[in-house]
Amino acid sequence: MLKRIFAFALIITAPAQNFAQDSKAYTQSINGTKLNFEMQAIPAGTFNMGNKNGKADEQPVHEVKLDAFWMGKHEVTWDIFEPFLYRDYEKQASIAPIPAAVDAVTRPTKPYLDMTFGMGKEHQPAVAMTQYNAIQFCKWLYVRTGIFYRLPTEAEWEYACKAGTTTSYSFGNDAVSLKDYAWYKDNSANKTHPVGEKKPNAWGLFDMHGNVSEWTYDQYFADFYSRDQSKLAVNPVAIPDKLYPNAVRGGSFDETPDNLTSTVRLASDPSWKQLDPQIPKSNWWFPEAPFVGMRLVRPVKTPSKEEIDAYYNKQPIKDF
Repeated sequence: MLKRIFAFALIITAPAQNFAQDSKAYTQSINGTKLNFEMQAIPAGTFNMGNKNGKADEQPVHEVKLDAFWMGKHEVTWDIFEPFLYRDYEKQASIAPIPAAVDAVTRPTKPYLDMTFGMGKEHQPAVAMTQYNAIQFCKWLYVRTGIFYRLPTEAEWEYACKAGTTTSYSFGNDAVSLKDYAWYKDNSANKTHPVGEKKPNAWGLFDMHGNVSEWTYDQYFADFYSRDQSKLAVNPVAIPDKLYPNAVRGGSFDETPDNLTSTVRLASDPSWKQLDPQIPKSNWWFPEAPFVGMRLVRPVKTPSKEEIDAYYNKQPIKDF
């Protein structure tokens, strides 16, 4: 099982020799539209994952080696997520006819309620999408841009959040300073806020603590860190093969400081769809999870077309 878990990450994030030349932040235009988003370069490296003073699922602390990647400077906002959801919004954002290949990408079913929950859209993080929905958005970006974007692994997310630190938060151990870096229970007025209003971490990433929790690709296993302590973990990822639970990171606007550290892990839960009246329940939305969003990753070395198709075209698991 562990061989299968680790092999996938090696495929999708294998190192490229030219990262030294390419390792700059960049702005990605979404071809044929007026839209763009920013990506930060995250260098390859080795770090200690977990927290010896944290919760049981954050232990044991173990050494992880990761290849280089780029990560979204901000959480994905409604500005770029909504044109994927609705063709009318995509037409409004477009400066050229929508290509047939883009039109062929499956769009989410229309939600039965306002998925912004009255918290606002412009520059606000998109919320309440399922992990499947998040991956299909990445597929839409791929068809639009020709570049492979995906969700971060848990290890990539924590490495990028820590940004070279070993403290509880990316800025230190003192939760008093959290107000300068995060929207959380004490200062959020129980809602999301436009991305990028607080201070970034040392690698230029905003809102890694708070605002919205962020999807990773990993299946959540409480004991995952203890499964292979005999050697250095290289690009670890727990490939999801069940609907629940998956790992979510970073904490959100309604969380207390102890759930916003660089190492705290959250597991997705069926209760996030409890009020969904559809049978089977939607593959696309978590109506009880207005606190969950997403952030993009781009591996330095692009995987093969077959590997990309396998990532994007995995069939959703029905949720009854």
